Amino acid sequence: MAIQGRRLKDAVYAALAVVGRAVGSPVRVEFLDMLSQGGRTVEELARMSGQTAANSSQHLQSLLRARLVRRSKEGLFARYCIAAPEVGEFVRSLRVLAESQAVELGRARKRLLDELGKAEPVGRDELVRRVREGEAFVIDVRPSGEYRAGHLPGALSVPLDELDAKLDELPRGREIVAYCRGPYCVLAVEAVRRLREKGFHAIRLDMGVWDWRAEGLPVETEPVSAEKENI
Repeated sequence: MAIQGRRLKDAVYAALAVVGRAVGSPVRVEFLDMLSQGGRTVEELARMSGQTAANSSQHLQSLLRARLVRRSKEGLFARYCIAAPEVGEFVRSLRVLAESQAVELGRARKRLLDELGKAEPVGRDELVRRVREGEAFVIDVRPSGEYRAGHLPGALSVPLDELDAKLDELPRGREIVAYCRGPYCVLAVEAVRRLREKGFHAIRLDMGVWDWRAEGLPVETEPVSAEKENI
């Protein structure tokens, strides 16, 4: 019985180690983070991460073997997405753990955001209050495919590269709250900077969709088409 128990433990920890090895690369962690926002092709992931298509494909094979992602055919392209919602939750938990243990992560975040200037964040409770009282207007500045895959209820899709063209859709008499992929995403920071230059009162939500889910708050989705998205 003792030997059987030991074998069972070995099998359990071996399975855990497979996942551990799969996320032992910064590139693969970034891929999981990007895929938790929505499906991507190899070419899109390569472009977004600065990797070659060949390197990206190798990293994705490691994630496939660990069953952290799944693949589907899209014409001549292979499209990848996270294998289950638990993968997105895992990526967020990994980030939160690193934030509590790694001083370097906080410094990296400060340097990242300082590059585009200050854009003070608003917290979840304060955002909910402002929206309910009609004080705030929420925009999602991620690519539209990510918006369709999951977004905050009532948020308007305003991809960053379409922001200037959609300014007329934004109310000037209300506060504009921009959000993107989470606290390390600079899309919302850049959106706030541009909006302020145009005379809007704009602030950034320091949360992404997975942070919103983790708070037990609802997320809306829309059908995702096969069109390619650009960052």
